[in-house]
Amino acid sequence: MIGIVGYGGYIPRFRIKVEEIASVWNADAKAIKSGLNIEEKSVPSMDEDTATIAVEAALNALKMAEIDPKEIGAIYVGSESHPYAVKPTATIVGEAIGCGAEFTAADTEFACKAGTAGIQMVMGLIEGGYIKFGLAIGSDTAQSKPGDALEYTASAGGAAFILGKNNVIGEIEGTFSFSSDTPDFWRRDGIEYPSHGGRFTGIPAYFKHVVSATQGLMKKLGLKSSDFDHVVFHMPNGKFPINAAKMLGFDLEKLKAGFVVSKIGNTYSASSLLGLAAILDVAKPGQRILITSYGSGAGSDAFSIKVTDLVEEKRKKTKKIQDYIDDKEYVTYAHYTRLRRGI
Repeated sequence: MIGIVGYGGYIPRFRIKVEEIASVWNADAKAIKSGLNIEEKSVPSMDEDTATIAVEAALNALKMAEIDPKEIGAIYVGSESHPYAVKPTATIVGEAIGCGAEFTAADTEFACKAGTAGIQMVMGLIEGGYIKFGLAIGSDTAQSKPGDALEYTASAGGAAFILGKNNVIGEIEGTFSFSSDTPDFWRRDGIEYPSHGGRFTGIPAYFKHVVSATQGLMKKLGLKSSDFDHVVFHMPNGKFPINAAKMLGFDLEKLKAGFVVSKIGNTYSASSLLGLAAILDVAKPGQRILITSYGSGAGSDAFSIKVTDLVEEKRKKTKKIQDYIDDKEYVTYAHYTRLRRGI
């Protein structure tokens, strides 16, 4: 069965608190924190972008997988903040981690589910016998218009997963997708900041797709909510995944291990994948994990993953997601604006 051979994450060290952002716009920080269930978010340094973050995550995944990078036959980097409009991020990653030249590469874009789309693409190539190992990455340095509600959540981070059939730490039991033309979030070419549909991003967008994809997966595999030990949904804020879990009948305790959003914000394409990595950092052999991503525009990919006995030994080989969360330095709004090249 195709599964995860190695995984790794990366979160920039800088953080900015909700109170710091709110003070600039004379906003009610307490109400914002309560409404979004967010305390602070990660901020990329001046020399960090989607490519550098993807490389760091990929190197961590390689350490765990313990394979020759030249055995990786495909690299897909999902993001909505690729550093180049015309030039792939995936080839930069391949060169940096030593993959040689005999691999296929592409960048994927589907808002915040571009990383999980890459996982599905790698799964198909492995199942078809075209490659032995493949690398799928979700990485973003999310954009937000100053003063917009997104500014409190749009953050930066990356997660990488090497898939294969040998020495896996998590078997992918199945995947299911649900997609529609629902324009809840968009950014036209040449426009610096994205726009969003406000409350429209909830019920007809996020919840419809996350719930439908999850229900479709469970029906396909003959599973129910009680069959899962850990659950992670895309985390645009701290409220949506909790409400989705309630709608689907999941015990909220199952969200706990992968619920990283309140401390680092919405890392877009890396959001659900960083949650998955955080779960794998603590999961026990035999446990089953549900991950459902969400990308505006709109679509969701759901996966069921069964943890194997190898997880306890292999995850010792690289830095845990909680280590990145704990290693932080706070910045002022002025410093944050400078880092985001606003001044």
